[in-house]
Amino acid sequence: MNRFQFVEDHKDAWGVKRLCEVIEIARSSFYAWLAAAPGRAARQAEDAALAERIRVLQDPALGGDRASGAPRITADLNEGAAADGRVNHKRVARVMREHGLAGVRLRRRVRTTIPDQSGRRFPDLIGRNFSAGEPNRRYVGDITYLPVEGGTNLYFASCIDLGSRKLTGWAMADHMRTELVEGALEAARRERGSLTGSVFHSDHGSVYTSKAYAALCEQLGVTQSMGAIGSSADNALAESFNATLKCELLEGRSAFPDAATAYRAVFRWANRYNTRRRHSAIGNISPNAYEAAASATLAEAA
Repeated sequence: MNRFQFVEDHKDAWGVKRLCEVIEIARSSFYAWLAAAPGRAARQAEDAALAERIRVLQDPALGGDRASGAPRITADLNEGAAADGRVNHKRVARVMREHGLAGVRLRRRVRTTIPDQSGRRFPDLIGRNFSAGEPNRRYVGDITYLPVEGGTNLYFASCIDLGSRKLTGWAMADHMRTELVEGALEAARRERGSLTGSVFHSDHGSVYTSKAYAALCEQLGVTQSMGAIGSSADNALAESFNATLKCELLEGRSAFPDAATAYRAVFRWANRYNTRRRHSAIGNISPNAYEAAASATLAEAA
């Protein structure tokens, strides 16, 4: 307990002077603490109100994101706010910590890459350069699993635009055959209209090195790129995306109750990821907002 509070709680029984002597604090310090009580109460009330605003921003039922941490929450709170109404990120972090509002964290990691045995190789055209830039130029992708109760899994394949961080294409299935990653790339092509001239970067999983996938990339005008064998850092952005996906979808649960629930959750999450989720790499705005700004800039330059 706070020593000053102890004196306040017991002063009627023992007196301020005697209590201060026993617990070795100056009476002047106690009275200064007592005088500051209204200010502390006001700050506590303001912090409680801020915590309630943060809860709303983290509530999925209200379109929020339970995994949002202090940086994204601060950006949400400050969006459209006047200068005197903005909140400091350090205060947001403190209030979240004190009120138990930290974003959920991923606990489990399972390897889903099946090593290629064919000897097919592609050069690394990304070189761990995952910086943002012009959309529809460079993509990364990977496969991850989504556990379902009963011991089964669904598998999710992604196609992520490095330029804008947009989840441009994705596919889900109960298998990890080549059709899964083909579906994600085809979805990206439908979203973009064309992928001609772009690069797609992946690991050396057998589905990405298959003849069927290489044929699809050639058909769509996509150049394949791969990092070193066994190096997750060479596809770090896709690996990070997978961790975020499972963390924010499962929210600490061990599995989805059934496949239908998983499909619905992924569909909602993917839409929110592109339209609302903020990314520090693109200025703490959503992928769709970044692409709209990039299109406007190109139109002005033209």
